[in-house]
Amino acid sequence: MTTFRKLPARYTPVVFSFFMAAIMAFVMSGVLVGVNTGIGPGFPGRVLHAYALTMPVAFGAVMAVRPLVLLLVSWTVAPPGAQPPDAR
Repeated sequence: MTTFRKLPARYTPVVFSFFMAAIMAFVMSGVLVGVNTGIGPGFPGRVLHAYALTMPVAFGAVMAVRPLVLLLVSWTVAPPGAQPPDAR
C-alpha cells in the first residue's frame, strides 16, 4: 500500500478552501457551459477551458470570504455543548 505524507493540521483551512473551490468551480463550469452552449460535441473541452479560468477565481473568492462565512456560522450555530434556548 502506498502512503504519502499528510500536511500539518494548520493547513486545514487552505486545503478545505482549495477542494471546495475546485469542486464548485467544476460543477458550475459544467452547468453554465451546458446552459450557454448546449451539451454536444466539444462539451468536455469547453468545460475544462472554463474550469481553468474559474478555478483560481473561485479559490481566491473562497479564501477571501472565509472569515465572513465563519462569522455568519457562529451567529447561527450553537457551539458544541451549549444549552439550547428555552422553548417557551
